[in-house]
Amino acid sequence: MADNSSQMSYRAGEAKGQTQEKVSNMIDKASDAAQTAKESIQETGQQMKAKVEGAADAVKDAVK
Repeated sequence: MADNSSQMSYRAGEAKGQTQEKVSNMIDKASDAAQTAKESIQETGQQMKAKVEGAADAVKDAVK
């Protein structure tokens, strides 16, 4: 009986370890996706800022 209990305990620990590893991998992937999204948004913001500045300069030149 103790042998069966030890085996069940081992399997439960093994399953817990596998689950923790899967969760850790999912968190890493989510973190990577968030970082990629952040970088993309920052790049888009920089592009929009450059376009607005260019448009403002064009208006200034047209008004002169």
